[in-house]
Amino acid sequence: MAAKSSEKGSNNGKESSMADVYRGELTPLQRHVAFFDRNKDGVIYPAETYEGFRAIGAGVPLSAVGAAFVNGFLGPKTIPENEKVGPFKFPIYVKNILKGKHGSDSGVYDAHGRFVPEKFEEIFKKHAHTRPDALTAKELQELLQANREPKDFRGWLGGFTEWKVLYALCKDKDGFLHKDTVKAVYDGSLFDKMEQERKAKKESAKKK
Repeated sequence: MAAKSSEKGSNNGKESSMADVYRGELTPLQRHVAFFDRNKDGVIYPAETYEGFRAIGAGVPLSAVGAAFVNGFLGPKTIPENEKVGPFKFPIYVKNILKGKHGSDSGVYDAHGRFVPEKFEEIFKKHAHTRPDALTAKELQELLQANREPKDFRGWLGGFTEWKVLYALCKDKDGFLHKDTVKAVYDGSLFDKMEQERKAKKESAKKK
């Protein structure tokens, strides 16, 4: 009994240590992923990523594939040194999310996970040809092509997946992905807003 109690205490200590990331101010990059940490213990497991995707309106297939991809892609990079993780768990550690930052990206997050306004504005100055405040599917593809670094296949895949999922979930009825929506992704506020809007719609539907 004593051994089990000690082990449980040790695990609680680890969880508390990982959750400490929320005691201070999160970087924009950390806020970007923190939405998927559903229990706010500092560690995001695939089941939480799946739940997060469902909460913002993604269907079951997209949520399942998205969770497998995101955690499989980012998780191993964020595991702290000397941390032992069971097979196929693929946890993402919010504190270390900067280590999961891939190449061939827009540069809107700097090397410290901070938001770079100039790089954000550059996206629309260079690629928003139809409207200055939105991107079409074709313009988004142009952006992805421009961001590609030679032979950075992992970065290409990461960028492609992130932007295509965002476009699928957030484009308007005319096929435009709006600038304020993209900015809200980068500052970490979009997903919470989407979840609250979905909850409000469900509550409204129940009252009818």
